[in-house]
Amino acid sequence: MSSDTRRITVRIPEKMVEELECIVDKSDYANMSEAIRAALESFIDTMNAPEYISQITVKLPKKKVDEIQSLVTEGDSISVDDAIRNAVREYVRGRIKEYRNELTDEC
Repeated sequence: MSSDTRRITVRIPEKMVEELECIVDKSDYANMSEAIRAALESFIDTMNAPEYISQITVKLPKKKVDEIQSLVTEGDSISVDDAIRNAVREYVRGRIKEYRNELTDEC
């Protein structure tokens, strides 16, 4: 751990502690401190996003996450985030095109 860290004390409900311990036991985190740091980094990244960027959190079934991760492994995307951004972008483009075609058909 770097010397430029600072200890803080946070009180959280016992149930949350138990859930966090369970997550740490099932994950690659070495301990609760590491897991909490990761959560705080994610929170800070979200809260400090530039004004022109809106971030959303998406919960996906593990199987779908594994499928997306395989796209990254196969070189189809540079990251899971990139794969999801591309998929959403293409979906929105397709829906806009369909909508425009419907408007054209009505005229």
